[in-house]
Amino acid sequence: MTISLTEGRLTFGFPADDIATQYDEWSFYRNQFNSCFGGTKAVDFVYVDARALWLIEVKDYRRHARTKIQDLGEEIAHKVRDTMAGLLAARANANDADEKWVARKATAKHLIRVVLHLEQPVKRSKLFPQVVDSTKLQLKLRQLLKPVDAHPRVVNRSSMPHDMRWTVTG
Repeated sequence: MTISLTEGRLTFGFPADDIATQYDEWSFYRNQFNSCFGGTKAVDFVYVDARALWLIEVKDYRRHARTKIQDLGEEIAHKVRDTMAGLLAARANANDADEKWVARKATAKHLIRVVLHLEQPVKRSKLFPQVVDSTKLQLKLRQLLKPVDAHPRVVNRSSMPHDMRWTVTG
């Protein structure tokens, strides 16, 4: 049995004995926290296993190129920062009991892992070029997120390490 979460055309399957949630869909985030500070950002998934809190952002550029001006590394770093602040606030102030419980479990972890799941066109072409140099992006994330996770990862469906206990299809 797995917990199935969908982001765009990708479906993530998390072990049922862990906690996995689509944080950017939380009532607390949408109705209470997002209006703080003139607006906040959020990662797509919060996943809590026995060892760590995983903050997972999903980007799929296989069909549509990136159009945002903001640097992708900076965008991810802001989402991580705002999500961590949101989880801490939800731990104390969420109205939904399930969200408050997940926030408590997530903020109790001593290890935080950051993952960017990045899908890009397999074949490079003028119509669908590689949007991001994954190696450069991973280095940028290391620089920006070092106090949170000294080894953030940029992965795709074909490069999932063994310590990531979830599956991705789509």
